[in-house]
Parts: sequence; C-alpha cells; structure tokens
Amino acid sequence: MTFTEQAVTFGCAGETLIGILALPESLEQRSATGIVVVVGGPQYRAGSHRQFALLARAVAAAGYPVLRFDYRGMGDSTGAHRDFESVNEDMAAAIGAMLQYQQSVTRVILWGLCDGASAALLYLHATRDSRVYAVCIANPWVRSEMSLARAHMKHYYLQRVGQLEFWRKAFGGQVTGRAVSELWRNLVASFARSNRTADGVLVKADRAVPFQRRMAEAAAEFAGDLLVVTSGRDLTAKEFKDSVREDSMWQVALAKPTCVRLEFPDADHTFSGTDDLRGLQMAMVSWLDRQRQR
Repeated sequence: MTFTEQAVTFGCAGETLIGILALPESLEQRSATGIVVVVGGPQYRAGSHRQFALLARAVAAAGYPVLRFDYRGMGDSTGAHRDFESVNEDMAAAIGAMLQYQQSVTRVILWGLCDGASAALLYLHATRDSRVYAVCIANPWVRSEMSLARAHMKHYYLQRVGQLEFWRKAFGGQVTGRAVSELWRNLVASFARSNRTADGVLVKADRAVPFQRRMAEAAAEFAGDLLVVTSGRDLTAKEFKDSVREDSMWQVALAKPTCVRLEFPDADHTFSGTDDLRGLQMAMVSWLDRQRQR
C-alpha cells in the first residue's frame, strides 16, 4: 500500500503547531485507528536519523493514519520551549488535530520514545483522555540521579571490575584518579536513601509526586492496551528495567493481559541500525493489526 503526506497546522494555547500527517492512499483501507507520535526532546518531528518520519511512513503504508508534530517552541511550531512535563496541552491539541483532519479516525494511539514516552504517560495521568485507545512506549525515560548512578554501577562498573584488563590497568597505574573518583561518586549515589515509604512510594518534603511515580500510576491504571519496547544496548532502557524490578506499580502495569513487551537485544536508544529500525516498524504494524482485528 502507498501513502501520502501533508503538512497541517493547529492551535495550542494561542500558538501554532506544525505537523505532518501521513495517510494511506487508499480511502477504503484506512484504519479507524490513528497514531500520534510524541517526540522525545530536544527533538522535532523527523527524529534522530529521521526515525519518526520513517516509522510514520511505514505505519501509514500499512493502513494507519499517523501524525507527528512539533511541540510549542520546537521545530517549526511557535511559542516558548518546554520540557516533557509541560506538553499536556500540546498533546491534547495534536489528538484533536488528528480527529479533525482525519474524521474517519475514531480512536487514537500515542507512540513515544524516551521522554516522549514519559510525556505520553504523564498526559494520561493528568487527563484520563478517553480518546486514547492504546499507548506504545519505547525506552521510557525514568531517570533520577540515583537511578543513573545505580545503572552505571550495575551495567558498567561491576562488569569492568570483573575483567582482567581492568586489573592490569589498575596495577599498572593506568586507572586515573578521575576514574576512581567517578566510581566513588556513583557508589555513594547508588546507595543513597531514596526517601521511599514502605510500599515504595517516593516522597519529598513538598509532597510533590515525582514524574516517575505518575508514569507508573498511569500505566497501571490505564484500561487500554500498552506496548512496551526496550533496546538491549541502551542505558535509558536499562534504567527503566531496573525501575520495573523495584517498583510494584510498574510490575502491576506490565503484568496486565493488555500489556505486550518487546525487546530488541542489539538495538541502541534510537534504533539507528537499519535492521533494528525495520524490526521496530514491523513489530509496530503487527501490534496494530492485532488491535484492528478486535
């Protein structure tokens, strides 16, 4: 199946957002499910190595309308730049634009990478938007100082100290003081108190709920389908998987029958390898086709 693309504009809090709508060329074969791509930052709608553009085209060619867009202050959209915790209005506007420009669409799926995935879950936590039928999150961003330190310790330093070459360099004086200092900082941070209650909930002095907790709550409470994609060669993905093992809320979310998990062992954070990107596209279409058959 072939596809077409068209530029679209839509409003958001007095600003103008720019998007690219990819559509299956055959009207008869267009699905009633539309995908809104939520970019990770700082990115614009094309993505690293045109990842989002290529994904949107592959999915559109399989029969699904896809909208990728720029947040306010990014790419060609107007307004002030904002981070992933401040784009709820942008996502609501994009979902509205999908339904406006493609009126045959009756249900929307959010697709996000990195903090775009985080933003999608935070949007659901804040809005409970009934227009969102399903969510796909790829290598979601859950980073904190402690999670990063623990990931470095577990996935880098502990592997290094088990290698003969490391000890050869250490006894040969080739391990610098900076490296030792960095190891010590990560060790201290990884064992720092996390201020968790007995049930694992993070608490702060100002009682604010950390974004990581809101993400887990949204995933656990979401009634729709959830696709979780992780890369094997990505520190962000490793932090997420470590968080899942430590957080009962995430365990509830990922144990639901509506959740599907996919792992790409050789992929990096943005699926930059040709085979990995193609594999991601095929997996996305396969998952969408299963939704379509329901």
